[in-house]
Amino acid sequence: MVEWTDFERSAIADIFSKMEYEVVGPAALSRCLIVYPWTQRYFGNFGNLYNAAAIQGNPLVAKHGTTILHGLDRAVKNMDDIKNVYSELSVLHSEKLHVDPDNFRLISDCLTIVVASRLGKEFTGEVQAAFQKFLAVVVSALGRQYH
Repeated sequence: MVEWTDFERSAIADIFSKMEYEVVGPAALSRCLIVYPWTQRYFGNFGNLYNAAAIQGNPLVAKHGTTILHGLDRAVKNMDDIKNVYSELSVLHSEKLHVDPDNFRLISDCLTIVVASRLGKEFTGEVQAAFQKFLAVVVSALGRQYH
């Protein structure tokens, strides 16, 4: 079980209260698909992903990016039980979708960059550490089925 400080809980809640899901989610997933093009193999049914403009303008990428962020809401609301919150998603990604678990880390890194660019000076080193700790716990929970 992860121990959360009051500051970490507050910082995570604050970040998600300010987040524009329909902007941040698509931007983070688009960044991931552009910077790490091998991640595109899991989105073969999304149509044209041939270049950055196509990825950024793809409505299925935008929709899934938003879905990812709304999925993180479950962790925000259940910070003391993240492992169990994502047990079904871990099985789905592992056994049905066969997603390489390292991709969870890649999308979390891209999400951190997008959130940092949106929050600017508010995204202090302490806030970043709390956010990255939160995402690391989510990544670990999603990768649990692979262990």
